[in-house]
Amino acid sequence: MPPAGPPAPSSYHWLADGAEFFCRVLRAIHIAQKSLRIEVYIFANDPVGCRVRDALVAAAVRGVTVRVLLDSLGSAETANGFWDGFQRAGGQLRWFNPLNFRHLPIRNHRKLFIVDDRVGGVGGFNAAEEYSGDGVHRGWADLGLSVSGPAVAGLAAEFDRMWAASEHPEGFRSLFGRGSRPPPRPVAPGVELLAMGPGRSPGAFQSSLKRDVAESREVLFAVAYFVPTWSMRQMLRDAASRGARVRIIVPGKSDVEIARRAARHLYATLLRRGVEIYEYEPQILHAKLYVTEVSAYVGSSNLDTRSLYINHELMLRLTGGPVVRRAWELGELLCSRSRRVDPATWNRSRGYFERTRDALAHWLLARADPYVSRWLVRTPR
Repeated sequence: MPPAGPPAPSSYHWLADGAEFFCRVLRAIHIAQKSLRIEVYIFANDPVGCRVRDALVAAAVRGVTVRVLLDSLGSAETANGFWDGFQRAGGQLRWFNPLNFRHLPIRNHRKLFIVDDRVGGVGGFNAAEEYSGDGVHRGWADLGLSVSGPAVAGLAAEFDRMWAASEHPEGFRSLFGRGSRPPPRPVAPGVELLAMGPGRSPGAFQSSLKRDVAESREVLFAVAYFVPTWSMRQMLRDAASRGARVRIIVPGKSDVEIARRAARHLYATLLRRGVEIYEYEPQILHAKLYVTEVSAYVGSSNLDTRSLYINHELMLRLTGGPVVRRAWELGELLCSRSRRVDPATWNRSRGYFERTRDALAHWLLARADPYVSRWLVRTPR
């Protein structure tokens, strides 16, 4: 018998809206033969959540090993009775960080789908009705990436790491726990897995993004919750000051109003340095897409203190030409549907009361939230 050839290269397909995402997820669950791994922050008790759950029950009944990892806060509405039939069918369910006042701030915000160790997916989509539209006429605007080939093994290993930690979660509850901020991990040529967890120092995502932005003449971010730390703001200001075109797409309307106001508090200083800011108008923007000349990032992390220093998040960094070009196309499409904030009129358009509200919102998210989180989960001496 001739020796086996090299493994097929990884392939990637961008998921540009929720309708396509759930179509692919449900089809993949229906044809799964061996295993399913699903990790999400929000699994809702609504028509979409029920449809996905019922498909998982059917997979478990036909003998597929199905493991579902949910955040105890984000998916709290499905904690009582929603999963009984799934578990009776043989499905396995674990809850990340069961609700406890002391450990409440540390959440698993990751989104990860893996089918038969053959196809995986990351992005911003949760299993809920609001994610199931096209982001223009109905439902939130979001993005994801479907992956096949060698990179899937890395995604599966990352799910298994968090699955094991959720059985004995003490080390993952501490804001300063070791092992929760691993370095970038190559999972395929041109693909790095960036797992993030609680801690004080910059994680893999921040460090990689800073290097890529510093090498780029054009940068485009689309981000649902934009409350960047001082160092992230300095990264953007420095890039614009040296002549790079820097565009940030943020929600014009948001499901978290305090986050929208906190972001607006930062507009003036960024606009003065030449950063272009656009507000997405058709629907709520929930995407997390970061594109530079050399790379594209996709996954669950927003550009705020909670994502960067408190939550568990998962991102992929990709450097292949076609996948980065497609990321640019999707970013440009979001930008075309957004209204540019005019630097000349921004400050004059807002009164003292509104500016004060925005400043307070920023203080609450950028200062109070991390302080309270660290106080609550501090390790007793």
